[in-house]
Amino acid sequence: QVHVLESGGGLVQTGGSLILSCAATGSISKINAIDWYRQAPGKQRELVASISRVPTGWIPNYTDSAKGRFTISKDNAKNTVYLQMNILKPEDTAVYYCNAHVIDSRGDVFDKWGQGTQVTVSS
Repeated sequence: QVHVLESGGGLVQTGGSLILSCAATGSISKINAIDWYRQAPGKQRELVASISRVPTGWIPNYTDSAKGRFTISKDNAKNTVYLQMNILKPEDTAVYYCNAHVIDSRGDVFDKWGQGTQVTVSS
């Protein structure tokens, strides 16, 4: 089995920072990419940032909402991805989800979502 667990959410004031972690564990043969999504109350889930495996390493990608304020990175020693969030705004308030694109030990390819972590930015 493969498990994905997010952590690091919490309550922060406008302008503050948080670091979210996404740890993928279990029978993983390979991770091809990990995405961070978020879902605010009454809104659809939206992509925030992703990091993808390429022959030379890992490449980050950001949506407009994250560019310049968020940084996604991967711990090469672990199947863990971080989302450093700076200059947080009330509109960043949402549940943040991690989605790992994995190949497990049996060769099955699938996406595995975590349960999410709440980020609340107070004005």
